[in-house]
Amino acid sequence: MNPTMIPIRGLLWFPVLLLACLLVPATGFADDEQRATALFAGGCFWCVEEAFDAVEGVVATTSGFAGGHVENPSYERVVAGGTGHYESVLVAYDPSRVSYEELLYVFWRNVDPLDGGGQFCDRGDPYRAAIFVGGEDEYRAALASKEELEQSGRFAQPIATEILDRTTFYPAEEYHQNYYQKNPLRYRYYVTSCRRYARLNQVWGDEARPGKK
Repeated sequence: MNPTMIPIRGLLWFPVLLLACLLVPATGFADDEQRATALFAGGCFWCVEEAFDAVEGVVATTSGFAGGHVENPSYERVVAGGTGHYESVLVAYDPSRVSYEELLYVFWRNVDPLDGGGQFCDRGDPYRAAIFVGGEDEYRAALASKEELEQSGRFAQPIATEILDRTTFYPAEEYHQNYYQKNPLRYRYYVTSCRRYARLNQVWGDEARPGKK
């Protein structure tokens, strides 16, 4: 090999490498700019993850805890009670593909809105249903969706689901993330024995679990 060719080849590749370096961060930044997040509590966060993962335009879901007063709580501490946290799911979505109002529709039809003491077979404060709103726009949308249900005449009982200010979200331990995918048999046994789907069908009929694949 002629040693004099090495710097020439390097120069020929330089514009290509420079262009690649410029394009990669620009593309990543644009993707981040298109992403928004919403925060919901609907009982078992495994089930809430499954519900929102099935919605077109949702790009990621994370199980965790919100609404409490203890920093970085463990799962064991939250379910033992006393931290004030709700099992919650942070939903990352593309607003150009799905709106916050559409996410609210999915949320309502994946919870029992009449139950203020937990959700399905999971009882206690950590399993209460709630919408955590971040800002006036989300609050107005959440309140409008709740009032629409209250005024629909569908329910004889008052809606117990809360609308709360969004607080710090703490991700749960890794083994909780995507649990329904990692442990499908155990997950199906849980939701069946908990009668989650049976109750949703009873409350919502054909509208239950929209977006489910």
